[in-house]
Amino acid sequence: MKKVELIDVSKSYDKQVDVISNINVTIEPGEFFVLVGPSGCGKSTMLRMIAGLEEITGGTLKIGDQVANHLTPNKRDLSMVFQNYALYPHLTVQQNITFGLDVKRMKKDEQRQKAQEVAEMLGLQAYLDRKPRELSGGQRQRVALARSIVSETPICLMDEPLSNLDAKLRAHMRSEIRRIQRKLGITMIYVTHDQVEAMTMGDRIMILHEGKIQQIGKPIDIYNYPANPFVATFIGAPPMNLAKAELDKQTSHLVIGQTIRLPIPADQLDMLPQKMTIGVRPENLHSEAQAEDHTIAFQVEVTNVEILGNETVFSFTIGEEEWMAKWTGQWHIGIGDSLSIYVHFDVLSIFDEHSGELIKKTIDNGNYIANKEVSP
Repeated sequence: MKKVELIDVSKSYDKQVDVISNINVTIEPGEFFVLVGPSGCGKSTMLRMIAGLEEITGGTLKIGDQVANHLTPNKRDLSMVFQNYALYPHLTVQQNITFGLDVKRMKKDEQRQKAQEVAEMLGLQAYLDRKPRELSGGQRQRVALARSIVSETPICLMDEPLSNLDAKLRAHMRSEIRRIQRKLGITMIYVTHDQVEAMTMGDRIMILHEGKIQQIGKPIDIYNYPANPFVATFIGAPPMNLAKAELDKQTSHLVIGQTIRLPIPADQLDMLPQKMTIGVRPENLHSEAQAEDHTIAFQVEVTNVEILGNETVFSFTIGEEEWMAKWTGQWHIGIGDSLSIYVHFDVLSIFDEHSGELIKKTIDNGNYIANKEVSP
């Protein structure tokens, strides 16, 4: 296993504007590390720089203990799975899987054995003699993954490998890739624009926006404690609700969107600026039946409803912003209905209005299973 380290790494195509700026991160050996962000944020460019397919304009890339800036791709001891699979149409599945082993001058018998082993791992035994055109999208994706695994490199790079698959197959392949990565213990660097993939697959995730790091951390920590409003709205489905808010010190209230007045605990009063941006997750806006002590109710008019079977999501307006609430179960709510929404100050995330910095975290809403001693 090898670590990958980027030190002040930047990339520019015209030597004037950086598309990647001052990236500093260490990806630990055996870690599943996810690069996530909107289209055009630079995540695929960063992956290609690690692979050696893009030149690094500034900074240092280290693979293991070796500076890799000027190493050719074949000397970086890594494999890569592309978005378009990159299979050879004239070769069989087995030949596609073992293609890279010819370069290593491995004997044909050993190549066949390795292909059989990895095919069994990925459920491809029945397809080894077929051509790529005879396979489904998911099967082609597994062939591309098998070709990467059979090379036995300690680092595997994946560039949006599931984006061409349907939702059900994508969910299955997420768990398959994660299971294989754990089994082999390889370092995986995975690029996606899908925040669900990032949340469910990564040990840690890096969120990029306009070529700059917004936040690095464990998925649940980023979900609970986003570093700024961009992260808050990018991670989470539905996204975090945001609104401008002002402090009314005379009455010790927070005024949100000029419509909601929320009492502020005395120990929180001095830490808040006069103007701020507040955020609240849709699942932290409750009905009267779910309301706890010290929650405040406010009236809203429903503008849209989505009933998803196990939960109901509906929209309403706060000031100039459209907010969403997510309630567990099936609720018979119609557009135009007037509802009472309950919220508690503790669940708010508060950001500095100018810098976007998180200045108040939400409470930890996690549930824990108590470890009970087992009697002999």
